[in-house]
Amino acid sequence: MFQYILFDLDGTLTDPKPGITGCVQYALHEMGIEEPDADRLEVFIGPPLVESFMQFYGMERRLADRAVEKYRERFAVTGIYENELYPGMKEMLAGLKAAGCRLAVASSKPEPFVKRILEHFEIAAYFDEAVGSGLDGSLSQKEDVVREALRRLGKKEAAEGAWSRTGEVCPDVVMVGDRKYDVEGARALGLRCVGVAFGYAQPGELEEAGAWRIAEDVETLGRILLGEKD
Repeated sequence: MFQYILFDLDGTLTDPKPGITGCVQYALHEMGIEEPDADRLEVFIGPPLVESFMQFYGMERRLADRAVEKYRERFAVTGIYENELYPGMKEMLAGLKAAGCRLAVASSKPEPFVKRILEHFEIAAYFDEAVGSGLDGSLSQKEDVVREALRRLGKKEAAEGAWSRTGEVCPDVVMVGDRKYDVEGARALGLRCVGVAFGYAQPGELEEAGAWRIAEDVETLGRILLGEKD
């Protein structure tokens, strides 16, 4: 069993597709671009928004920053609640907490939104810390968010990269996420990462990134985190 467990939010704890894709459509419309196919916008679930607007719609940084502003304009009022908790997730978190695990969220979503979502779904009490990016653009990379979560949990050595410098793996901390960014952010600091197949990774994405284990469903995820045998 892991003593410290860090969770991504979008695609890991909750299914945010309607809210995220709707807000991306709104932002693109405001930038003069129409994208009626929400499925094409699943690539925005997980990575930093500004990078996604630049990568997938060829925006220069100034325009991408403007698109993020428009995205948040809708998200803060409507999109944040176009979201749902994965079935069984609340019960799994309760089980981990009862087993004595310390839990934290480490998300690329802005921290104020992270905390509102956790409160909305009534799961905030399960987490010792909830860390997200800054509205000012700080902590924009997953590695930085993971490092900050470790720091707030009191895992100073891990936050400072002690395990990654030695090439060893931190024995009591694990990251849980659905995209390669979660795996890469964890591995950069010498942490294992359990990838969840029920999120928004492309086929083979988590394996290629080096995920330690893959959980096909929430029940399996709980068993892995508690150290139970399949």
